[in-house]
Amino acid sequence: MTEKNTIRPDFAKAGGLVTTIAQDAATGTVLMLAYMNEESYNETLATGRAVYFSRSRQKLWRKGEESGNVQLVKEIFIDCDRDAILLKVEQIGGSACHEGYQSCFFRKVDPQDNSYEIVGERIFDPAQVYGKK
Repeated sequence: MTEKNTIRPDFAKAGGLVTTIAQDAATGTVLMLAYMNEESYNETLATGRAVYFSRSRQKLWRKGEESGNVQLVKEIFIDCDRDAILLKVEQIGGSACHEGYQSCFFRKVDPQDNSYEIVGERIFDPAQVYGKK
């Protein structure tokens, strides 16, 4: 029988919130950065769906609760210091970004002049999905 070790993020070390990256499990595309607290991490483990902590709303944010673009968690990685989490997810609905793009990282910056270009295709109109913007 193989012995299993357990590990958890160090929420106390990070002031209660741990930086979390969501990455597409199939393509490797970095989808978004968010934060997890202990409650959101526990719910993610229990449900297999990504749950974050919204700093602006000061409450749990169940990814896709408004848009339907949920994230099914395929793998969870915790870094060596236990203060960062990497979720490899299946992005349902094609978009992780609340601005309608696949990835929140859709602006590519030119370091020469700090200009940027949009490098992603908008998948949905945020005004139609969220009724604002």
